[in-house]
Amino acid sequence: MNLLSCLLMAFALVGVAEDKLEKPAVLDGFTLEHNIGKDNLPVDGKMTETAGWVESDFDGKGEVKIENGTAILGKGNDMTGIRWTGPLAKMNYEISLEAKRVEGSDFFCGLTFPYGETPCSFIVGGWGGTVVGISSLDFQDAYNNETCQFKKFEPDKWYTIRVRVTPNWIQAWIDDDQLVKVKTTGRDIGIRSEVEKSRPLGVATWRTTGAIRNVNLNVYTKPPEEPKDEAE
Repeated sequence: MNLLSCLLMAFALVGVAEDKLEKPAVLDGFTLEHNIGKDNLPVDGKMTETAGWVESDFDGKGEVKIENGTAILGKGNDMTGIRWTGPLAKMNYEISLEAKRVEGSDFFCGLTFPYGETPCSFIVGGWGGTVVGISSLDFQDAYNNETCQFKKFEPDKWYTIRVRVTPNWIQAWIDDDQLVKVKTTGRDIGIRSEVEKSRPLGVATWRTTGAIRNVNLNVYTKPPEEPKDEAE
């Protein structure tokens, strides 16, 4: 067998090996509702419920269970999470979900989302249970930048979490309270290395059991008016 034949056989074997790599199994019974149509463009007034969540491959992850349309992210050592593999928006959108802390004392919702081509996270209940904020801004995590807020979370209580992403701002609400309104122009947006396996869109917990339901991704057909600078 000549050298060319050996090389062709080697490439063929590599291709077969890649084909046999197992893809993460889609979580049956847990969906995301969105308004993204063909060509990844938003459809005005039409929402579609789609499967496409998989388990995030965190080391030391806990068990993920789906019960009656709710994802239960079991306590891990350190993280447990799910990641979205379906239609996605990167700008001018709003994502919302309901989350609760079932057991544990750290963040029960670390929502990682796209800000353009870079990921970012909204941390709910971190650093011992009360810190809320964006990770990361200019390489500073939620505890160490200006979005840091402290909020008490009741166990086993559902909270509505909502994040809005526009070109110059990231905003976030818990229930009716706006807790984040930060201008992103000229900032370095990123994530902590621990949540890399949540990107581009995912939800994770830290040494805590959390529950997630009713995930909704709404892409604006017409971008909303952005906040004005306080100086204005």
